[in-house]
Amino acid sequence: MNPTTDTTLLDALGAEDSSTRLKAAMAAGTRPDARFTDALVARCAVEPDFFVRDMLTWALTRLPPANTVPRLLTELRSERAQARSQALHTLSKIGDRTAWPAITGSLLHDADDEVARSAWRAAVILVPEGEKAGLAAELAIELGRGDRNRRLSLSRALVALGDACEPALRKASDSRDDAVRAHAFATERLRRDPEAGFDVTADEAKRIMALGPQQAGGSAC
Repeated sequence: MNPTTDTTLLDALGAEDSSTRLKAAMAAGTRPDARFTDALVARCAVEPDFFVRDMLTWALTRLPPANTVPRLLTELRSERAQARSQALHTLSKIGDRTAWPAITGSLLHDADDEVARSAWRAAVILVPEGEKAGLAAELAIELGRGDRNRRLSLSRALVALGDACEPALRKASDSRDDAVRAHAFATERLRRDPEAGFDVTADEAKRIMALGPQQAGGSAC
């Protein structure tokens, strides 16, 4: 690309029209150029349109991880929630496990739902095999918290860890907190039956806790 084209693309990434920004992100991914790394990452932090953000992530995955990963790791310390969540999302798509140590407890328990959910998804992709049980225990701290979307995202993350999540779910099922026990039960049922509806299993958990396993015709995990 010549300087004129480079300038045009960079300007287009910040254009008022979302379709122009989308085309610019697509162009950046179609013709990968490491010189655009900073501009693409910076745009991820402020881009309001979901589809454009998704295209920006795709463009970043087309670049060498040696260029993108260090820049994305810096974004994890940003005060802007979207910068953190998009960096985590992009890291999960790149899949470079050298980024694993940067998925800290503060990100896994971030007060912003989007950041926390992105951290969970990135963590289960990047975690080394020998650290899955520890990650499950860390994620289990979040059981029972937040709205339906947050709880479902957490359940899916725990389920993605496979058998490594069993001890954490078993411990949570003995919690004195009704919401924690219900969420643990729903997650275990989802793990055993991926086709089970999350809302149904959560309702069943509440029914079993209210009536007891024998009366409800089921058993807790």
